[in-house]
Amino acid sequence: MPVPQAGGASAKALVRKAGGGLRLSRRVVLLAAGGVLAGCSARRSDAGRTHLRLATGPAGAVYRRIGGALAEHISEQVPGVTVVTVPSGASTDNIQLLRAGAVHLGLTSLDALITADGSTPGGLSAICRLYDSHLHLVVMAGSRIRKFRDLHGKRISLGARDSGTEFTSLRLLRLGRVETDGRYLSQAESAAALRDGTIDAMFSLTGVPTPAITELAQRHAIRLIPMDEQADGLFTAFPGPYAPAMIPATAYAGVPATRTVAVPNVLLARDDLPADLVYAITDTVFTHTRTITSASRDAAEAIPVAWQINVRTGIATASAPLHPGAAAWFKERKR
Repeated sequence: MPVPQAGGASAKALVRKAGGGLRLSRRVVLLAAGGVLAGCSARRSDAGRTHLRLATGPAGAVYRRIGGALAEHISEQVPGVTVVTVPSGASTDNIQLLRAGAVHLGLTSLDALITADGSTPGGLSAICRLYDSHLHLVVMAGSRIRKFRDLHGKRISLGARDSGTEFTSLRLLRLGRVETDGRYLSQAESAAALRDGTIDAMFSLTGVPTPAITELAQRHAIRLIPMDEQADGLFTAFPGPYAPAMIPATAYAGVPATRTVAVPNVLLARDDLPADLVYAITDTVFTHTRTITSASRDAAEAIPVAWQINVRTGIATASAPLHPGAAAWFKERKR
């Protein structure tokens, strides 16, 4: 298959202004300044294999695990292709890395991808919808925080910088006019800080269950703060990427079912990836879903959200356009 020559994007092209848009991350700026990103392409080795990079997420996140499972499976099932994972801050960081040409594939939450006017960043398209993340608001069991408004003035982890957690939690706080002492920590760092009492609460937009919160709940009593009213507010203010949801009582030890908001996650590709390559990736994700989920279940740490991957919902990427290769695959399945 032909190998694309993906040029690096300019700094101005990577920045979207206010209303919850993208910021140019310091890492992308440094990479661009050093000339690392320019001319990035899906590279072929002397052995004829095509090498792709897939941006995942931070330590303790479902993105890291499901991205690794996808990379491994695509490498096994698509002839001549090797996919390696690139750890990142998650959603917004992944979009920046994709647009800059540092990676070829990446995971993102749908709300971080869609702008206020319903458009998506140029040069990127969706391969498919994978699974839905749920927004967690976690406190220790003895915390005085009982409802969302109690966050006012408290030390809160907003997630890693340029993550989907940061994007959604800041949007929610602005919508509710709640001011906090915000900290920017990965999921693993947030759980440790909450345990140690250096923060009062943590947001986490992730699959259910998520490793960092699971490990915390196994060792310490925690609570989840309900956000049903906030879910309704997001759904009304930003139609499209949000839906009311429930974190089940089976998710975390000792934590009852809790109402919150869900956000779909999509697998993105650069537009300049060949259609036949993206077709093969799409085919692998859905035709071999059982293999992916079986591998996840056999792993030391399972990835239950992998069971949400299916053709029926996979095409539902809202206003994010499908890559031509993915669109061709879905079209054939309708025949």
